Amino acid sequence: MADRPLDYGDRMIIALITDFGSQDSYVGVMKGVMAGLCPTAQTIDITHHLPPQDLYAARFTLLSAYPYLPRGTVYLVVVDPGVGTQRRAVAVQTRRGFLVGPDNGLLSGVLESEPILNAVELVNTEYWRVPQPSATFHGRDIFAPAAAHLANGVPIDRLGPAIDPQSLKTLPLTAPAVTETGWQGVVQYIDRFGNAATTIPASAVESDNWTLTLGETTLPSGKTYGEVSPGEGLALVGSHGFVEIAVNQGNAQEQFGLAVGDRISITHSPTRDQDNSH
Repeated sequence: MADRPLDYGDRMIIALITDFGSQDSYVGVMKGVMAGLCPTAQTIDITHHLPPQDLYAARFTLLSAYPYLPRGTVYLVVVDPGVGTQRRAVAVQTRRGFLVGPDNGLLSGVLESEPILNAVELVNTEYWRVPQPSATFHGRDIFAPAAAHLANGVPIDRLGPAIDPQSLKTLPLTAPAVTETGWQGVVQYIDRFGNAATTIPASAVESDNWTLTLGETTLPSGKTYGEVSPGEGLALVGSHGFVEIAVNQGNAQEQFGLAVGDRISITHSPTRDQDNSH
């Protein structure tokens, strides 16, 4: 097992993603545990307001935040509807840092494209908060301590035995595919504005000549929300780097009845040169 690459640097950050909200004490308690173990670590709250138990939202939130935090960041992701069951608690090391959380698919968005250097199951009780953790709060008793120990420079292989990276859970989400006329994909996330991020990457729509179809509705493509009138829908590349379905000053989820997993298609229109070709 490899130790932390030298280019991680000395300044460690722990980035948190949970569905705990801010009304209860859960987030503060986890931060308190980590501060006791690694007081020099900086914590960044990516969000604590994911819909409860929404693994797809957790997957996309981690995926969209991952490229923007410094190398060496420890990502602590706790959306855990299976807490206390036989689902594994895991830590994964990549070229950019560490991912800590339950093995329920929420890490899979990043791990589909990011090489895994090491993956372990968090079963070494020496690195838990207590030998007998709560059956309902592994965030406090297992995941937060693991994140803090990694931030302290503890090698990942001390936290537990290695596991086959191929055994890590994934979420059932149809991968985008090329078609004769463009691409097919699905909705993978819907934000608080009702904008729906699809699985189609920005690289698939580099030209301006394309439309998006969902069900019986076809939407024009654009660069910004304001290219259509208020209340009208369009498709564009969102800041996250995926094709997005949106309504200018409206809610695409409500207007089009969208849900995660809904199928969409991208159609590239022929260019003028193609139209005139014989």
